[in-house]
Amino acid sequence: MKNAECAKRLKFLGVLYTWGMDAVIALPGWDAQLALRERLMTRSHAMTQTWSELLFLHWKYDPEVVQATLPKGLKVDTFDGAAWMGIVPFYMNKVRPRFLPSVPWVSFFLELNVRTYVRDEQGRPGVWFYSLDCNQPLAVWTARTFFHLPYEHARMGALKGEDGTVRYDCRRSGAESASRYEYRIDALSSTAEPGTLEFFLVERYLLFANSPRGIRSGRVHHDPYPVANAGLDVWDAMPLVQAGFSDPGREPDHVCGSRGVDVRIYGLE
Repeated sequence: MKNAECAKRLKFLGVLYTWGMDAVIALPGWDAQLALRERLMTRSHAMTQTWSELLFLHWKYDPEVVQATLPKGLKVDTFDGAAWMGIVPFYMNKVRPRFLPSVPWVSFFLELNVRTYVRDEQGRPGVWFYSLDCNQPLAVWTARTFFHLPYEHARMGALKGEDGTVRYDCRRSGAESASRYEYRIDALSSTAEPGTLEFFLVERYLLFANSPRGIRSGRVHHDPYPVANAGLDVWDAMPLVQAGFSDPGREPDHVCGSRGVDVRIYGLE
């Protein structure tokens, strides 16, 4: 898409957009999420990877409780007056730096992250991670060193049965027990509509990290998630407790899944 066409499209969405800048400026509501998804990057990506068999589990929390855990410069993003805490287990496939091929035993691993949704001082919507468990030590080191993300090494396993059920477990180093999940992602999927809870939760294209230089942001780019219903047989909220939150004591307030997307990862700004 040419620059003028891109600008015209974003203007149609009601978005103030400036070509060539590294920030989308001052957008309310879901418009900012949509702008980040649609916006073309003017620099090269650092990595490519595929995220697959994603399970999104979310609980409502008091916004004041979540805000108290965030670093200066970030404000909790809410939907229907609530903050949303998520647990997201999934497969990481074909992980590789730009211009290099995938490597067996290095480019394929598992990840489970604990997250909430925030905006920075410019009003840009993104994700704040409390933890990212991973069973690939090199990936843990790389993410902590170059992306300043709170990765933790964990013993993890996942198996997808013939009936489509994914059996997924994660035991962080030093933890007494593993968190287990069993889920099935429906074959029928669709993209989330702007203004819906699904859109608020999954259509996020910016992450924030706390570095020695302060809050930094990193872009990801992929096609809109194909979102599907997910049957949930086994679940565990322990990762929320490990992140310092109280056990919600109830089933997730929202459950969905996605077969996956191909992703481009950009360096921190």
